[in-house]
Amino acid sequence: MKRAAVAIVIAEADESGEAAFLLTKRTPRLRAHGGQWALPGGRVDPGETIEQTALRELHEELGVLASTDDILGTLDDYPTRSGYLIAPVVVWAPGVTLTPNPGEVAGAYRIACNELFRDGSPEIVAIEESDRPIIRLPLPVATVNAPTAALLFQFREVALAGRDTRVDHYEQPVFAWR
Repeated sequence: MKRAAVAIVIAEADESGEAAFLLTKRTPRLRAHGGQWALPGGRVDPGETIEQTALRELHEELGVLASTDDILGTLDDYPTRSGYLIAPVVVWAPGVTLTPNPGEVAGAYRIACNELFRDGSPEIVAIEESDRPIIRLPLPVATVNAPTAALLFQFREVALAGRDTRVDHYEQPVFAWR
């Protein structure tokens, strides 16, 4: 599998004093996974660590310059149907200003962390194409599917609720398999 890393960025929400995470809508012009909801991230370049990749992609996509001192930790790798092993890196960036790169990002959003605890969330749904259920998260901007939903669910469970939770058994919707 090809290595990739994403940044789960903890920032200040639009409501002062509340914590949020950053979510992007990928531009539809991208070759891979265009138009999908995603965390800032991408492929690990030769010689890079997952942490360096997450920070580089965060800067390239959202104009956020964070350092290794801002990294709080990592969550479990998530294998995707499209051949990537995604490493989620949790980054602390409370007072950040977002400057989305229009070549990669159609929209950038601050989602209050408490939205991850909505009633009925996550949605776990069986599909006939797999013996594993898909996971999706209803958020104010859209319903987000795995892999992003799986990574955010583990963030919710481990970082926010203190529960030891694994997510690699959750499937992605069929449209994300390519």
